[in-house]
Amino acid sequence: MFPWGTLAVNLTGSFAIGLLWGVFEVENMSSNARHFIFVGLLGGFTTFSTFALESFSLFRDGEVKLALSNLLISNIVGLALVFAGFLLAKEIVNIVR
Repeated sequence: MFPWGTLAVNLTGSFAIGLLWGVFEVENMSSNARHFIFVGLLGGFTTFSTFALESFSLFRDGEVKLALSNLLISNIVGLALVFAGFLLAKEIVNIVR
């Protein structure tokens, strides 16, 4: 069975980190605060270890196509959502200013 829940959480977290990254580039925030938010809060929200286990389990169970789909979607779409969030934040910041 495809791990839709883990995928949704990880993609949401990817978008959120991109969005916050874009906002924090123009806001004066300490590196410690950024680290706490990115690594602590969003790192705790997303589920890399679960993603790894579910991908491994799919391979182990012979669900190679599902496992590869999970790996590709999570990584490619996740990166795209980081950039999308970043670009959206930049647009919002430009409109507000």
